[in-house]
Amino acid sequence: MTHSFRAALAATVVVYSLTLSAQAHAQAFYLQEQSARAAGRAFSGEVADTGAASLWWNPAAIADTNEREVTISAAAILPRGRVVDQGTLIRRPGQPFAPVGGDGVSRNPINNGVLPSGAIALPLTNRIAVGLAVTSPYSFTTDYDDDSWARYSADRTKLRTIDIQPSLGIALTDWLRVGGAVNVEYTDASLSNKLPNLSAALHDGEQRLAGDGWDLGWTAGVQLHHQWAIVGIAYKSAIEHHLKGELETSGLAGPLAASNRTVSDARASFYTPAQIIVGGRFRASDALTLNTQVVRYTWSKFDAIRLGAPINTAIPENYRDSWSLAGGVDYAVSPAVTLRAGVQHAITPTRNGDRDARVPDSDRWNYGAGATFKLTSGLSIDAAANYVDFKDATIDRITAAYAGTAVQTPIVTDGSLKDAHAVVLSLGARLTF
Repeated sequence: MTHSFRAALAATVVVYSLTLSAQAHAQAFYLQEQSARAAGRAFSGEVADTGAASLWWNPAAIADTNEREVTISAAAILPRGRVVDQGTLIRRPGQPFAPVGGDGVSRNPINNGVLPSGAIALPLTNRIAVGLAVTSPYSFTTDYDDDSWARYSADRTKLRTIDIQPSLGIALTDWLRVGGAVNVEYTDASLSNKLPNLSAALHDGEQRLAGDGWDLGWTAGVQLHHQWAIVGIAYKSAIEHHLKGELETSGLAGPLAASNRTVSDARASFYTPAQIIVGGRFRASDALTLNTQVVRYTWSKFDAIRLGAPINTAIPENYRDSWSLAGGVDYAVSPAVTLRAGVQHAITPTRNGDRDARVPDSDRWNYGAGATFKLTSGLSIDAAANYVDFKDATIDRITAAYAGTAVQTPIVTDGSLKDAHAVVLSLGARLTF
Protein backbone atom coordinates (compact mmCIF):
# COMPACT_ATOMS: atom_id res chain seq x y z
CA MET A 1 0.00 0.00 0.00
CA THR A 2 1.43 3.38 -1.00
CA HIS A 3 2.27 6.17 1.43
CA SER A 4 -0.25 8.50 -0.23
CA PHE A 5 -3.00 5.93 0.18
CA ARG A 6 -2.21 5.48 3.87
CA ALA A 7 -2.21 9.25 4.34
CA ALA A 8 -5.59 9.53 2.63
CA LEU A 9 -6.97 6.80 4.86
CA ALA A 10 -5.70 8.55 7.98
CA ALA A 11 -7.12 11.86 6.79
CA THR A 12 -10.55 10.32 6.24
CA VAL A 13 -10.55 8.82 9.71
CA VAL A 14 -9.41 11.99 11.46
CA VAL A 15 -12.10 13.96 9.65
CA TYR A 16 -14.74 11.68 11.09
CA SER A 17 -13.16 11.67 14.53
CA LEU A 18 -12.45 15.36 14.97
CA THR A 19 -15.89 16.78 14.24
CA LEU A 20 -16.06 17.98 17.84
CA SER A 21 -19.74 18.87 17.97
CA ALA A 22 -23.02 17.57 19.21
CA GLN A 23 -26.51 18.60 20.12
CA ALA A 24 -26.08 20.96 23.06
CA HIS A 25 -28.04 23.78 24.63
CA ALA A 26 -26.76 27.11 23.30
CA GLN A 27 -25.04 26.86 19.90
CA ALA A 28 -23.70 23.64 18.34
CA PHE A 29 -21.16 22.28 20.85
CA TYR A 30 -21.09 25.30 23.19
CA LEU A 31 -22.69 24.75 26.61
CA GLN A 32 -23.93 27.91 28.31
CA GLU A 33 -24.95 26.39 31.66
CA GLN A 34 -22.28 28.23 33.67
CA SER A 35 -24.61 29.65 36.36
CA ALA A 36 -27.79 28.38 38.03
CA ARG A 37 -28.94 31.98 38.48
CA ALA A 38 -28.56 32.59 34.74
CA ALA A 39 -30.38 29.37 33.82
CA GLY A 40 -33.47 30.47 35.75
CA ARG A 41 -34.08 33.37 33.35
CA ALA A 42 -32.89 31.47 30.24
CA PHE A 43 -29.58 33.38 30.09
CA SER A 44 -31.27 36.68 29.38
CA GLY A 45 -29.32 39.28 31.36
CA GLU A 46 -25.94 37.88 32.33
CA VAL A 47 -23.73 40.40 30.51
CA ALA A 48 -25.46 43.20 32.47
CA ASP A 49 -25.67 41.53 35.90
CA THR A 50 -23.14 41.98 38.70
CA GLY A 51 -21.13 39.63 40.89
CA ALA A 52 -19.02 36.52 40.42
CA ALA A 53 -21.92 34.51 38.92
CA SER A 54 -21.75 36.67 35.76
CA LEU A 55 -17.97 36.63 35.41
CA TRP A 56 -17.97 34.17 32.47
CA TRP A 57 -20.09 36.56 30.41
CA ASN A 58 -18.51 39.89 31.41
CA PRO A 59 -15.43 40.57 33.59
CA ALA A 60 -16.82 44.08 34.27
CA ALA A 61 -19.47 42.34 36.43
CA ILE A 62 -17.11 42.32 39.44
CA ALA A 63 -15.87 45.92 39.16
CA ASP A 64 -18.02 47.22 42.05
CA THR A 65 -17.54 44.21 44.33
CA ASN A 66 -17.14 45.36 47.94
CA GLU A 67 -17.20 41.89 49.50
CA ARG A 68 -15.45 38.66 48.72
CA GLU A 69 -17.79 36.42 46.78
CA VAL A 70 -17.72 32.74 45.84
CA THR A 71 -20.24 31.00 43.61
CA ILE A 72 -20.54 27.37 42.50
CA SER A 73 -23.08 25.69 40.20
CA ALA A 74 -23.80 22.30 38.67
CA ALA A 75 -26.19 21.52 35.82
CA ALA A 76 -27.55 18.03 35.13
CA ILE A 77 -28.13 17.84 31.35
CA LEU A 78 -30.59 15.15 30.25
CA PRO A 79 -30.96 15.04 26.42
CA ARG A 80 -33.37 12.83 24.50
CA GLY A 81 -34.01 12.28 20.79
CA ARG A 82 -33.77 9.98 17.78
CA VAL A 83 -31.28 9.97 14.91
CA VAL A 84 -33.08 8.12 12.10
CA ASP A 85 -31.86 6.63 8.82
CA GLN A 86 -34.04 7.50 5.81
CA GLY A 87 -32.10 5.73 3.08
CA THR A 88 -28.34 6.20 3.56
CA LEU A 89 -26.32 4.49 0.81
CA ILE A 90 -22.74 3.27 0.50
CA ARG A 91 -20.86 2.33 -2.66
CA ARG A 92 -17.85 0.08 -2.25
CA PRO A 93 -15.31 -0.09 -5.11
CA GLY A 94 -16.67 -1.95 -8.14
CA GLN A 95 -20.12 -2.33 -6.59
CA PRO A 96 -23.41 -0.43 -6.98
CA PHE A 97 -24.86 1.77 -4.25
CA ALA A 98 -26.40 -0.29 -1.45
CA PRO A 99 -28.10 0.46 1.89
CA VAL A 100 -25.57 1.18 4.60
CA GLY A 101 -27.29 -1.35 6.87
CA GLY A 102 -27.29 -1.51 10.64
CA ASP A 103 -29.81 -0.28 13.17
CA GLY A 104 -31.84 2.43 11.45
CA VAL A 105 -32.86 4.29 14.64
CA SER A 106 -30.34 5.51 17.20
CA ARG A 107 -32.13 6.58 20.39
CA ASN A 108 -30.62 9.05 22.82
CA PRO A 109 -27.07 8.91 21.43
CA ILE A 110 -26.02 11.92 23.52
CA ASN A 111 -25.23 10.88 27.08
CA ASN A 112 -26.56 12.52 30.20
CA GLY A 113 -23.97 14.65 31.95
CA VAL A 114 -23.24 17.01 34.83
CA LEU A 115 -21.62 20.36 34.04
CA PRO A 116 -19.86 22.08 36.99
CA SER A 117 -18.73 25.71 37.19
CA GLY A 118 -17.53 28.18 39.76
CA ALA A 119 -16.17 31.69 40.25
CA ILE A 120 -14.63 33.93 42.91
CA ALA A 121 -14.32 37.72 43.16
CA LEU A 122 -12.02 39.64 45.52
CA PRO A 123 -12.07 43.46 45.93
CA LEU A 124 -8.66 45.18 45.96
CA THR A 125 -10.06 48.69 46.45
CA ASN A 126 -13.56 50.16 46.33
CA ARG A 127 -13.19 50.41 42.51
CA ILE A 128 -10.94 47.50 41.52
CA ALA A 129 -11.55 43.77 41.88
CA VAL A 130 -9.94 40.58 40.64
CA GLY A 131 -11.73 37.34 39.93
CA LEU A 132 -11.38 33.80 38.65
CA ALA A 133 -13.99 31.72 36.81
CA VAL A 134 -13.59 28.01 36.10
CA THR A 135 -16.03 26.61 33.55
CA SER A 136 -16.43 23.81 31.00
CA PRO A 137 -17.91 25.46 27.90
CA TYR A 138 -17.38 22.61 25.39
CA SER A 139 -18.11 19.21 26.95
CA PHE A 140 -20.27 16.25 25.90
CA THR A 141 -20.32 12.51 25.23
CA THR A 142 -22.07 10.81 22.32
CA ASP A 143 -22.28 7.04 22.07
CA TYR A 144 -23.79 5.26 19.06
CA ASP A 145 -24.17 1.48 18.98
CA ASP A 146 -21.56 -0.46 16.99
CA ASP A 147 -24.20 -1.41 14.41
CA SER A 148 -25.80 2.04 14.09
CA TRP A 149 -26.48 3.29 10.58
CA ALA A 150 -24.40 6.36 11.53
CA ARG A 151 -21.33 4.33 12.53
CA TYR A 152 -19.06 5.58 9.71
CA SER A 153 -19.38 9.21 10.78
CA ALA A 154 -20.03 8.82 14.52
CA ASP A 155 -19.33 6.07 17.03
CA ARG A 156 -18.21 7.32 20.46
CA THR A 157 -17.08 10.88 21.19
CA LYS A 158 -15.95 12.24 24.53
CA LEU A 159 -14.92 15.89 24.76
CA ARG A 160 -13.99 17.79 27.92
CA THR A 161 -12.79 21.36 28.25
CA ILE A 162 -11.69 23.32 31.30
CA ASP A 163 -11.65 27.11 30.90
CA ILE A 164 -9.72 29.06 33.55
CA GLN A 165 -10.51 32.77 33.35
CA PRO A 166 -8.51 35.17 35.59
CA SER A 167 -10.25 38.56 35.40
CA LEU A 168 -9.87 42.21 36.37
CA GLY A 169 -12.77 44.65 36.80
CA ILE A 170 -12.46 48.42 37.29
CA ALA A 171 -15.16 51.01 38.08
CA LEU A 172 -13.84 54.02 36.17
CA THR A 173 -16.76 56.20 37.30
CA ASP A 174 -20.01 55.65 39.19
CA TRP A 175 -21.68 54.71 35.90
CA LEU A 176 -18.88 53.16 33.80
CA ARG A 177 -17.24 49.81 34.57
CA VAL A 178 -14.79 47.90 32.42
CA GLY A 179 -13.18 44.49 32.65
CA GLY A 180 -10.74 42.18 30.94
CA ALA A 181 -9.77 38.53 31.24
CA VAL A 182 -7.53 35.82 29.82
CA ASN A 183 -9.08 32.46 28.94
CA VAL A 184 -6.71 29.53 29.48
CA GLU A 185 -8.46 26.53 27.99
CA TYR A 186 -7.55 22.84 28.24
CA THR A 187 -9.16 20.42 25.78
CA ASP A 188 -9.19 16.64 26.08
CA ALA A 189 -10.84 14.44 23.44
CA SER A 190 -11.36 10.73 22.93
CA LEU A 191 -13.07 9.90 19.64
CA SER A 192 -13.85 6.92 17.44
CA ASN A 193 -15.77 5.81 14.33
CA LYS A 194 -16.11 2.73 12.14
CA LEU A 195 -14.40 2.24 8.76
CA PRO A 196 -15.94 0.15 5.95
CA ASN A 197 -13.96 -2.78 4.63
CA LEU A 198 -14.05 -3.32 0.88
CA SER A 199 -16.43 -6.25 1.26
CA ALA A 200 -19.73 -5.88 3.08
CA ALA A 201 -19.30 -9.45 4.34
CA LEU A 202 -16.38 -8.34 6.54
CA HIS A 203 -16.70 -6.69 9.91
CA ASP A 204 -16.01 -2.96 10.00
CA GLY A 205 -12.64 -1.57 10.89
CA GLU A 206 -12.30 1.08 13.54
CA GLN A 207 -10.47 4.33 14.17
CA ARG A 208 -9.73 5.71 17.65
CA LEU A 209 -8.16 9.05 18.48
CA ALA A 210 -7.18 10.50 21.85
CA GLY A 211 -5.58 13.93 22.18
CA ASP A 212 -5.34 17.05 24.29
CA GLY A 213 -3.90 20.55 24.33
CA TRP A 214 -3.76 23.97 26.04
CA ASP A 215 -4.81 27.17 24.24
CA LEU A 216 -5.45 30.86 24.97
CA GLY A 217 -8.22 33.40 24.35
CA TRP A 218 -9.44 36.60 25.95
CA THR A 219 -12.57 38.40 27.11
CA ALA A 220 -13.32 42.13 27.45
CA GLY A 221 -16.45 43.89 28.62
CA VAL A 222 -18.10 47.11 29.71
CA GLN A 223 -21.17 47.97 31.78
CA LEU A 224 -23.12 51.24 31.83
CA HIS A 225 -24.99 51.75 35.12
CA HIS A 226 -28.04 53.94 35.65
CA GLN A 227 -30.42 54.23 38.56
CA TRP A 228 -32.98 52.01 36.83
CA ALA A 229 -30.95 50.22 34.13
CA ILE A 230 -27.67 48.41 33.45
CA VAL A 231 -26.45 47.81 29.88
CA GLY A 232 -23.61 45.37 29.28
CA ILE A 233 -21.45 44.65 26.24
CA ALA A 234 -18.78 41.94 26.07
CA TYR A 235 -16.58 40.21 23.55
CA LYS A 236 -15.19 36.70 24.01
CA SER A 237 -12.49 35.92 21.46
CA ALA A 238 -12.34 32.93 19.16
CA ILE A 239 -9.84 30.30 20.29
CA GLU A 240 -7.72 28.17 17.99
CA HIS A 241 -7.40 24.73 19.56
CA HIS A 242 -4.43 22.46 18.91
CA LEU A 243 -4.68 18.77 19.74
CA LYS A 244 -1.83 16.32 19.91
CA GLY A 245 -2.36 12.65 20.59
CA GLU A 246 -2.53 9.09 19.29
CA LEU A 247 -4.41 7.79 16.28
CA GLU A 248 -5.07 4.02 16.08
CA THR A 249 -6.51 2.17 13.08
CA SER A 250 -7.55 -1.48 13.43
CA GLY A 251 -9.79 -4.16 11.93
CA LEU A 252 -9.11 -3.41 8.25
CA ALA A 253 -8.78 -6.53 6.10
CA GLY A 254 -7.60 -7.52 2.63
CA PRO A 255 -5.90 -4.72 0.64
CA LEU A 256 -6.57 -2.27 3.50
CA ALA A 257 -4.85 -4.36 6.19
CA ALA A 258 -1.53 -2.57 5.73
CA SER A 259 -3.14 0.58 7.12
CA ASN A 260 -3.74 -0.96 10.55
CA ARG A 261 -1.31 1.05 12.60
CA THR A 262 -0.84 3.53 15.45
CA VAL A 263 0.32 7.10 14.84
CA SER A 264 1.77 8.46 18.06
CA ASP A 265 2.03 12.12 16.96
CA ALA A 266 -1.34 12.92 15.38
CA ARG A 267 -2.17 16.65 15.27
CA ALA A 268 -5.20 18.73 14.38
CA SER A 269 -6.44 22.28 14.87
CA PHE A 270 -9.83 23.99 14.77
CA TYR A 271 -11.50 27.17 16.02
CA THR A 272 -14.27 27.74 18.52
CA PRO A 273 -16.20 30.96 17.86
CA ALA A 274 -16.01 34.46 19.23
CA GLN A 275 -19.10 35.79 21.01
CA ILE A 276 -20.40 39.36 20.85
CA ILE A 277 -22.81 39.75 23.78
CA VAL A 278 -25.16 42.71 24.33
CA GLY A 279 -27.77 42.82 27.08
CA GLY A 280 -29.62 44.87 29.62
CA ARG A 281 -31.42 44.72 32.97
CA PHE A 282 -34.20 47.24 33.54
CA ARG A 283 -35.87 47.86 36.91
CA ALA A 284 -39.58 48.19 36.21
CA SER A 285 -40.44 48.43 39.92
CA ASP A 286 -38.83 47.77 43.27
CA ALA A 287 -39.66 44.07 42.83
CA LEU A 288 -39.58 43.49 39.06
CA THR A 289 -36.52 43.50 36.78
CA LEU A 290 -36.73 42.89 33.03
CA ASN A 291 -33.79 41.22 31.26
CA THR A 292 -32.73 40.84 27.65
CA GLN A 293 -29.63 39.52 25.87
CA VAL A 294 -28.48 38.99 22.28
CA VAL A 295 -25.41 36.91 21.39
CA ARG A 296 -23.73 36.77 18.00
CA TYR A 297 -21.50 33.71 17.47
CA THR A 298 -18.81 33.77 14.78
CA TRP A 299 -19.19 30.08 14.00
CA SER A 300 -17.87 30.70 10.48
CA LYS A 301 -14.43 30.46 12.15
CA PHE A 302 -15.15 26.72 12.35
CA ASP A 303 -14.83 26.50 8.59
CA ALA A 304 -12.45 23.55 8.53
CA ILE A 305 -10.47 21.03 10.55
CA ARG A 306 -6.81 21.44 9.70
CA LEU A 307 -4.65 18.35 9.88
CA GLY A 308 -0.91 18.59 10.43
CA ALA A 309 2.01 16.54 9.12
CA PRO A 310 2.22 14.00 7.64
CA ILE A 311 -1.33 14.52 6.31
CA ASN A 312 -1.24 18.31 5.74
CA THR A 313 -4.76 18.96 4.55
CA ALA A 314 -7.92 20.83 5.57
CA ILE A 315 -11.40 19.37 5.77
CA PRO A 316 -14.27 21.85 5.19
CA GLU A 317 -16.98 22.14 7.86
CA ASN A 318 -18.84 25.19 6.46
CA TYR A 319 -20.42 26.44 9.67
CA ARG A 320 -22.19 29.79 9.49
CA ASP A 321 -22.37 32.68 11.95
CA SER A 322 -25.45 32.46 14.17
CA TRP A 323 -27.20 34.16 17.06
CA SER A 324 -29.37 33.72 20.13
CA LEU A 325 -31.97 36.07 21.65
CA ALA A 326 -33.32 35.82 25.20
CA GLY A 327 -35.74 37.67 27.45
CA GLY A 328 -36.62 37.11 31.10
CA VAL A 329 -37.75 38.52 34.42
CA ASP A 330 -36.62 38.57 38.06
CA TYR A 331 -39.32 39.15 40.66
CA ALA A 332 -38.45 39.70 44.33
CA VAL A 333 -41.32 38.11 46.23
CA SER A 334 -39.63 39.07 49.50
CA PRO A 335 -36.14 40.06 50.66
CA ALA A 336 -35.39 36.34 50.97
CA VAL A 337 -36.97 34.94 47.77
CA THR A 338 -36.54 35.97 44.12
CA LEU A 339 -38.36 34.15 41.33
CA ARG A 340 -37.14 34.02 37.71
CA ALA A 341 -38.38 32.97 34.29
CA GLY A 342 -37.22 33.40 30.72
CA VAL A 343 -37.19 32.16 27.14
CA GLN A 344 -34.36 31.95 24.61
CA HIS A 345 -34.33 31.23 20.89
CA ALA A 346 -31.13 30.14 19.14
CA ILE A 347 -30.28 29.45 15.50
CA THR A 348 -27.98 26.53 14.69
CA PRO A 349 -24.71 27.26 12.87
CA THR A 350 -24.92 23.94 11.00
CA ARG A 351 -26.21 23.99 7.43
CA ASN A 352 -28.50 21.69 5.52
CA GLY A 353 -26.30 19.57 3.28
CA ASP A 354 -23.37 19.71 5.73
CA ARG A 355 -24.94 18.20 8.88
CA ASP A 356 -23.83 14.71 9.95
CA ALA A 357 -24.78 12.32 12.74
CA ARG A 358 -21.99 13.54 15.00
CA VAL A 359 -23.54 17.01 14.80
CA PRO A 360 -27.33 16.50 15.08
CA ASP A 361 -27.81 20.19 15.84
CA SER A 362 -30.83 22.35 15.04
CA ASP A 363 -32.67 25.54 15.94
CA ARG A 364 -34.07 25.45 19.45
CA TRP A 365 -36.22 27.16 22.09
CA ASN A 366 -35.07 27.20 25.71
CA TYR A 367 -37.67 27.78 28.44
CA GLY A 368 -36.37 28.46 31.93
CA ALA A 369 -37.69 29.01 35.47
CA GLY A 370 -35.84 29.35 38.74
CA ALA A 371 -35.48 31.01 42.11
CA THR A 372 -32.97 32.35 44.61
CA PHE A 373 -33.40 31.67 48.31
CA LYS A 374 -31.42 33.89 50.67
CA LEU A 375 -30.67 31.69 53.69
CA THR A 376 -28.49 34.15 55.59
CA SER A 377 -27.08 37.62 54.96
CA GLY A 378 -24.15 36.02 53.13
CA LEU A 379 -25.48 32.73 51.73
CA SER A 380 -27.94 32.26 48.85
CA ILE A 381 -29.08 29.14 46.98
CA ASP A 382 -29.97 29.28 43.27
CA ALA A 383 -32.11 26.63 41.57
CA ALA A 384 -33.39 26.40 37.98
CA ALA A 385 -35.04 24.08 35.47
CA ASN A 386 -34.88 24.41 31.69
CA TYR A 387 -36.69 22.64 28.88
CA VAL A 388 -34.93 22.82 25.50
CA ASP A 389 -36.98 21.94 22.41
CA PHE A 390 -35.03 21.19 19.21
CA LYS A 391 -36.51 21.51 15.75
CA ASP A 392 -36.43 18.37 13.56
CA ALA A 393 -33.53 18.61 11.11
CA THR A 394 -31.94 16.71 8.24
CA ILE A 395 -28.71 14.73 8.59
CA ASP A 396 -27.43 14.82 5.04
CA ARG A 397 -23.68 15.29 4.79
CA ILE A 398 -22.14 13.27 1.94
CA THR A 399 -18.78 11.76 2.88
CA ALA A 400 -16.28 9.31 1.40
CA ALA A 401 -13.96 6.87 3.09
CA TYR A 402 -10.46 6.67 1.56
CA ALA A 403 -11.18 9.79 -0.48
CA GLY A 404 -8.89 10.44 -3.43
CA THR A 405 -7.71 6.83 -3.71
CA ALA A 406 -8.57 3.92 -5.99
CA VAL A 407 -10.82 2.49 -3.26
CA GLN A 408 -12.77 5.67 -2.52
CA THR A 409 -16.04 4.64 -0.84
CA PRO A 410 -18.81 7.28 -1.01
CA ILE A 411 -21.43 7.37 1.75
CA VAL A 412 -24.56 9.32 0.78
CA THR A 413 -26.13 10.18 4.11
CA ASP A 414 -29.91 10.55 4.28
CA GLY A 415 -31.22 10.79 7.83
CA SER A 416 -32.89 13.11 10.30
CA LEU A 417 -32.99 14.30 13.88
CA LYS A 418 -36.45 13.75 15.36
CA ASP A 419 -38.23 14.53 18.64
CA ALA A 420 -35.12 15.99 20.27
CA HIS A 421 -35.35 17.80 23.58
CA ALA A 422 -33.44 18.20 26.82
CA VAL A 423 -34.20 18.83 30.46
CA VAL A 424 -31.55 20.77 32.39
CA LEU A 425 -31.65 20.96 36.20
CA SER A 426 -29.29 23.47 37.82
CA LEU A 427 -28.35 24.09 41.44
CA GLY A 428 -25.89 26.63 42.81
CA ALA A 429 -24.77 28.54 45.88
CA ARG A 430 -23.37 32.06 46.40
CA LEU A 431 -21.42 33.10 49.47
CA THR A 432 -20.26 36.61 50.39
CA PHE A 433 -17.97 37.37 53.30
